[in-house]
Amino acid sequence: TKVEYVSLATSARFPSLKAGEIDVLARNTTWTLEREATLEVMFAGILYYDGQSFLVPARNNVRELSQLNGATICVVKGTTHEANLADNFLERGWSYQPMIVETQAQAAENLFSGKCQAFTSERPQLTAMRLKAPGGPEEYVMLPDQISKEPMGPVVRRGDDEWFTIVRWVLFALIRAEEIGISQSNVRSRLEATTDPVVRRWIEVDGIISKALAVPPGWATRAVETVGNYGEMFERNLGSQSVLRLERGLNRLWTQGGLMYSPPFH
Repeated sequence: TKVEYVSLATSARFPSLKAGEIDVLARNTTWTLEREATLEVMFAGILYYDGQSFLVPARNNVRELSQLNGATICVVKGTTHEANLADNFLERGWSYQPMIVETQAQAAENLFSGKCQAFTSERPQLTAMRLKAPGGPEEYVMLPDQISKEPMGPVVRRGDDEWFTIVRWVLFALIRAEEIGISQSNVRSRLEATTDPVVRRWIEVDGIISKALAVPPGWATRAVETVGNYGEMFERNLGSQSVLRLERGLNRLWTQGGLMYSPPFH
């Protein structure tokens, strides 16, 4: 099965989904009631828990949020960050000058050239921008302050309930695989040799329930074989095996102090 990846500007992501140009929106997109209610979309689950912070030049000696009172702050148009920034500063009685940009690349250009004193976004985006900074990452500092909750996950069009269910449970299957110790390297051997009732239930889901989902048997196993379990995906793309080297934090399994868990399969 072939997958086509489409690069989209932030402002184009929901229109492209609604127009049928893409089947699933999988990028840094925050789950909100307003989006589900007004954009005719459905979020299939939470793939990543994050929060909004700020990246600032180290030379400006800004080390806490209060020092940005009165600053010019870059923010990408059409994101939750616009409203979060406005609400947070209004609540504190602070002022700021928003510099609205269309893309993160434009935000980086403005921040690095000194046109804005800070850029606000989720922490992975700030980390990636910091790594590309002229003069090296030590020239920019991410503030410890976090002003929002940003639960992000895959999004589909409203009305395609079967596709929504498939996307949702593929996500949960990757999380469940980590919970029960199934990984990309051992998935076949675990399933073929196990007498573990928990793993046996995985096999049942992979086979019998596949008919109800209208997908070929082995769907969950193939997902893990292709991309690994949730923890493997995280470490490869965001964590210790990536250039970002982010801590899992809230994205740890619930048994390890995080928020990630799969609903029961039975």
